[in-house]
Amino acid sequence: MDPVPDTAVLDGVRLPGRPGRWRLSLANGRIRQIERSTAEGGGLVLPLLADIHVHLDKTLTCDRFHTRPASLADAIAMTAADRERWTDTDIRDRAARALTRAHANGIAIMRSHVDWTVLAPPIAWSVLAELRDAWDGRMTLELASLSPLDLLAETGEPIARAVARTNGVLGCFVHQNGDLSRKIARVFDLAEARDLSLDFHVDECLERDMAGFDGIVAETARREMTGRVLVGHACSLSVRPESEVSDLLEQAGEAGIAMTILPTTNAFLQDASPGRTPRLRGLAPMHEARSAGVPVFIASDNVRDGFYPHGDYDLLDVYRFAVLTGHLDAEDWIDSIAESPAAWCGARPALVENGPADFIWVDADGMDDLISRPRAARQVWRDGRPLPSATGSERP
Repeated sequence: MDPVPDTAVLDGVRLPGRPGRWRLSLANGRIRQIERSTAEGGGLVLPLLADIHVHLDKTLTCDRFHTRPASLADAIAMTAADRERWTDTDIRDRAARALTRAHANGIAIMRSHVDWTVLAPPIAWSVLAELRDAWDGRMTLELASLSPLDLLAETGEPIARAVARTNGVLGCFVHQNGDLSRKIARVFDLAEARDLSLDFHVDECLERDMAGFDGIVAETARREMTGRVLVGHACSLSVRPESEVSDLLEQAGEAGIAMTILPTTNAFLQDASPGRTPRLRGLAPMHEARSAGVPVFIASDNVRDGFYPHGDYDLLDVYRFAVLTGHLDAEDWIDSIAESPAAWCGARPALVENGPADFIWVDADGMDDLISRPRAARQVWRDGRPLPSATGSERP
């Protein structure tokens, strides 16, 4: 006797970007049909999410710090001191807990930066590579090195070789460096020689004279590395002259660069001063970037560490914060945490007929309702079945 098909129907649901209501018919782990429906109250169905900028090596260390960082430099120093106590077991335990939370919250793809401050590979790189393999099939985990620009540009051959051997992404931190153009060009040399993609932390400050983003745009255009270069933060663009920024973003769009916005960590660290309300939040010009043809992603960045003591690898929560601080249309920008960053990583979590029945169901009547009610029941579906709930959600 043939086995009974594993089937389910979700009727009267909202789908982002598709007006009206819909009926999803699932069978054997696939979405067999998507058709219009006249039913009401079926909730909201979203694709699985892609968190393209996190720091699993640092995560879940905030309880070790007894003071709030006063600045980005302070957070870097606090983390450097804490790094002395990192072991294989410590990193593995913290990162595994983070991955478990991300999976329960509907993350399908994640890119983690890994601090790489000396020539030898850090222990976190090998630990996270093991976790990447262990999580294969449940979550796609990419690793990106994060070295100071001076180190990578001057002596980075061993780092680039090690990143290439383990199928990683080459990255660095660009911040008020001297001889900037030459050093950025050298990083591109290292990447080109090994066919590596690049991911930069750049201009993570509120100084108007920052030019790291400019140098990366120019070098990407010169090398014709469209679709291979991602920049994160770029906070200084929020305070530079608007005409100057507009021209630069047009060049970035033509060069094929993408940008990651990190709203929570930047809001926490930028323009921070005890007893004073911040005036500037360091949010890069995301509307203008997208209008210029730059793919814009939104990501979690730091979660419960010395840079940001909050968060739960809940990208919808980060998205809610971005909608409010960036004045985003909630439905128009949902691709910035789903299809767009997924495509950048070579995948495409999407809701299509005959595609995998992997999605997030929320008890909400559209995206604005989702933003308005953070405690709305939520359920993650994989292979056509709801995962055991980590949030008390009930089956739709």
